Amino acid sequence: MIRAAGVSEVTDADFPKEVIGSALPVLVEFTADWCPPCRQMGPVLSALAAEESERLKVVQLDVDTNPETTNAYKVLSMPTFMVFRDGEPVRSMVGARPKRRLLAEIEEAL
Repeated sequence: MIRAAGVSEVTDADFPKEVIGSALPVLVEFTADWCPPCRQMGPVLSALAAEESERLKVVQLDVDTNPETTNAYKVLSMPTFMVFRDGEPVRSMVGARPKRRLLAEIEEAL
């Protein structure tokens, strides 16, 4: 998987610890190598991870290698972004978007 700089990768195995158990809200990008819009989002996620590190954790999950989590949250399109707060998904968005719009959309969930 092509990881965005400064963004960690989570798997089915560590999703409960890294996302569900996180003290901070977590933005999860459900992504895939074969998805051009997912690759487009790399720099956006890197910037978000750097700028919002005080109040937001940003991670990526490869849908092809992590089917359990992908199916558990009924993710069908790439990229799908989900914000988890206190272990629960509180916001879900599908498709690539500019950083300003992504930040505006997740702002209320933070």
